[in-house]
Amino acid sequence: MSRSILSGVRVLDLTNVLAGPFATLHLALLGAEVIKIENPKDGDLARKLGIVPELNEQLMGTSFLAQNANKKSVTLNTKSPEGKEIFKKLVKDADVVVENFRPDVMGRLGLGYPVLREINPRLVYCAISGFGQTGPDAFKPAYDQIIQGLSGEMSVNGDERLSPLRAGFPVCDTVGGLNAAFAIMAALYDRERSGEGQFIDVAMLDSIMPLMGWVAANLLIGKQQPVLMGNDNFTAAPSGTFKTQDGYINIAANKQEQWESVCDVLGTPELKMDPRFEKRDIRKKNRRELTPLLEVRLVERPTKEWVDLLNAKDVPSGEILNLEDALKQPQIRHRQTLKEVPVEGLGTLPLFGLTAKFEKTPGDITAPPPRLSAHTAEVLASVGVTPEDLAILKSKGII
Repeated sequence: MSRSILSGVRVLDLTNVLAGPFATLHLALLGAEVIKIENPKDGDLARKLGIVPELNEQLMGTSFLAQNANKKSVTLNTKSPEGKEIFKKLVKDADVVVENFRPDVMGRLGLGYPVLREINPRLVYCAISGFGQTGPDAFKPAYDQIIQGLSGEMSVNGDERLSPLRAGFPVCDTVGGLNAAFAIMAALYDRERSGEGQFIDVAMLDSIMPLMGWVAANLLIGKQQPVLMGNDNFTAAPSGTFKTQDGYINIAANKQEQWESVCDVLGTPELKMDPRFEKRDIRKKNRRELTPLLEVRLVERPTKEWVDLLNAKDVPSGEILNLEDALKQPQIRHRQTLKEVPVEGLGTLPLFGLTAKFEKTPGDITAPPPRLSAHTAEVLASVGVTPEDLAILKSKGII
């Protein structure tokens, strides 16, 4: 039987919506006991976000289902004195606290890191926010699209007809969550050597900007402003999206020998000697002249045929799939990127598992996303809350 990397690690997850829950999902998939601390009224806002109204009404919206497998749900009003005391008891035996409030919220609740550190010096505390805990913008509200705009990410997308252009999914939220998960793992590793926890400050704005490293380096070091190129890749030519008989194909001939193979496969060997295309950097400057010459041949056959022919010659190429086909493709099925998970009352749902494949400590979905408050009695019993206490807490709206 395989072991889990984070078995025995308890995470108190105060996060909502996406960046924070995406971070703690990865900890949960690696075997940590992730306890979602949710407000007693309606829990994580993501429970009501999604395109299926019936699921939203059940507080099991698609947005929630997507990133909360393997977690436990505990409702607790941390604004109440009783709620604060219970939370502090939970912190005593916790390894990690993750929150994505504005920088001042936990401090005003009397539950900031300086207070919690006194209770548990081994605690790793990760605060995720739009702009970080300090700086001129620290207290501004932030959503994914706001960060996409402020990071410059939207300005480098699209072409002269359509720009600025947002990414089609919440890239800043998800990257912020991955950055936080990485940082928490690093802090837990450090704790094994130092015996001490620490505070981690993760900003979505910080997290997204290094992902534009090549584009940023061209500006910072090469002093070249980004050029809007749509589906073309600035690093090489031909490298981008091209028309075929039945749609489009991605071709990435980034090496000289790959360029020459493209000419051979398409039956245009004369282009190899054309002075406009002979050398890499010259080809890049003349890509607008090159593309129609390639597409004249590419439109003669369907995409799949060209993909097979080009890949056989070691030229990276691929179909441009819609999302449904992408999710169903044989490689994704083979890798078990999605797993069928039974969810009580909802049937069996396809959910994303851990995409890193560990030889000895594989991560897996072992429990469905939880109903609101499903684990309140179980978890609070671990800090001495009796069934009688639970009834009183519930009558007061604290759980």
